[in-house]
Amino acid sequence: MRHLLTLVEYEPHEIEYILRIARDFKSRYLAGEVYLPILQGEVVLLYFEKPSTRTRLSLTAAAAQLGMHVVYTTPEELQISRGEGIADTMRVVSRYAAAVAARVQRHETLEEMARHSSIPVINALSDKHHPLQALADALTLWERSGKLRGIKLAFLGDVSNNVATSLAIIGAKLGWEVRLIGPKQLWSAKLVDALSEDAAKTGASIYFSESIDDVAGVDCVYTDVWVSMGFEAEAAERKRLLGPYQVSQRVMEMAGKRAIFMHCLPARRGEEVADDVIEGSRSAVWDQAENRMHTAKAVFAYLLRP
Repeated sequence: MRHLLTLVEYEPHEIEYILRIARDFKSRYLAGEVYLPILQGEVVLLYFEKPSTRTRLSLTAAAAQLGMHVVYTTPEELQISRGEGIADTMRVVSRYAAAVAARVQRHETLEEMARHSSIPVINALSDKHHPLQALADALTLWERSGKLRGIKLAFLGDVSNNVATSLAIIGAKLGWEVRLIGPKQLWSAKLVDALSEDAAKTGASIYFSESIDDVAGVDCVYTDVWVSMGFEAEAAERKRLLGPYQVSQRVMEMAGKRAIFMHCLPARRGEEVADDVIEGSRSAVWDQAENRMHTAKAVFAYLLRP
């Protein structure tokens, strides 16, 4: 029994296998084979402490297409709101469901859930990691570039956030060059050190830079909101700090003709990305959003039918 809390625990061949499953699911979906009840009758609990659009809908659609029944809940709807502990909750949930996908405020909550669970726990977003997004991004890049390994990606802006971290991790696993471009205050030597062993094995290059010029020659320019959930009190300071890293048409021109634009959404148009970029011909954001569903199916299949 496996959990998916981060992609750190997964070997490169496992990540590639999940992505190949996702690609197969998508091909069959586009051919009209939408319903594939390989997990018919299983129950998945979606436990969400934060608002969600893509994650909630993609997991729900993915589960339905595999024949699963979805139960959606929040802490306020469970006895957790009255003091029942995570340990007791997970021991009970493990008797009812086949898997739990949880979107939580603190990554430590996921770790505690996993410790007391006898079913797979899937990270549907935490403050530190967003593995489901990284898998969908990898599938999108594979489709757009024709390759799964050797991708060159520049992430601009808040290089300390959960999406940037998960992209760096999957990049280290798949031999990518990930350029994390943002202010030095947000750099993490600990992240680069943690990925050094994987990077050495796969030939990956993960590094930080302050210079916008480092977008040159990449396959993808990626950004995310400057003010993530939980950082609203710091909004003014974060906008000042990250303002120089907006993805504009000028940045896309610097990146080169082959570069596509990616964003995990929701986007603050006019802040981290210019409107004409996200709406432009090189934007892949809607493919990313769709691919969340296909990679979610692959994760369910991989964890529940190994």
